[in-house]
Amino acid sequence: MPIRHRLLAGLVAVLWGLNFLAIHASLEQFPPYFLVALRWTLIAVPTVLLVPRPQVPLRWLLGYGLGFGVLQFAFLYSAMDAGMPTGLASLVLQSSAPFTVLLGVLVGERLTPTRALGVVVAVTGLVIVGSQRVGGAAWWPFVLTLCGGLGWAVGNLSSKLARPPKPLHLTLWMTVVPPVPMLGLSLLVEGPRQIVDSVATSGSAWAAWTGLLYTCVLGSVAGSGIWTWLIARHPASTVAPYSMLVPVVGLSAAWIALGERPGNIELLGCAVVVSGVLLTSRTPGRPVKSASAVGPGEETAHRKHTTASAVLHR
Repeated sequence: MPIRHRLLAGLVAVLWGLNFLAIHASLEQFPPYFLVALRWTLIAVPTVLLVPRPQVPLRWLLGYGLGFGVLQFAFLYSAMDAGMPTGLASLVLQSSAPFTVLLGVLVGERLTPTRALGVVVAVTGLVIVGSQRVGGAAWWPFVLTLCGGLGWAVGNLSSKLARPPKPLHLTLWMTVVPPVPMLGLSLLVEGPRQIVDSVATSGSAWAAWTGLLYTCVLGSVAGSGIWTWLIARHPASTVAPYSMLVPVVGLSAAWIALGERPGNIELLGCAVVVSGVLLTSRTPGRPVKSASAVGPGEETAHRKHTTASAVLHR
């Protein structure tokens, strides 16, 4: 890739890495399930009005929205609200990569030796990180974040099976699915009183609203737009590794802004996870152009796009 395109890929990693700080700021004001509903609603409304519906089977659009938009963020936001450190959340969520590989096997994808090794390495890293969360209340947010990674993987699989001719349109229309179920879940679990109070007292909560706007505009629309633009012009194997900068940015930003300093063993686990995810992200062989006129490498690349974030991310 030209230097300018590499800088753009690095910029996306920074945008997605800082997404976790933005989520942390918003959770200081809004309850997690309501915040997820609010986040997707702010993107879904202009999407329905301005973006054509993607030409994909409805079941895969719903699967993408429920996996990526509902399960991933319901678990992630509740984990962070329950005390999952912001920086570690950006790292543990990368569990979506080995989960995606394993789910892919269920629909007939070939598990290459390199990807199998990547799954083992990534899981080993997660076990190392998780070993430092055992005991007290720290283990539950870690488990919730892992569940968020599994939800992301379900979304990845649905987006792959959808084979969208325009991946960005599918990404945007995915946001139409989560608002109603997340609002219903919020009303059921958090209750109308907590929702109303969070909105009524948010007038001076500029950090929470700034964080929410960041996740919508910069994290989701700008980050995903640039990433999809790069994916359409370069092989997935060239662009995808830049997504591994996301947890690096997330951990560093949380360290600087929030004073979160992972222990030495956790840092070792982080390095192992990143190595494993890089292995699982390798694209074997030459990409094949599908009958749906997806450009070379674009289908695989879209899967890398969804495993990169926070994204929307985030």
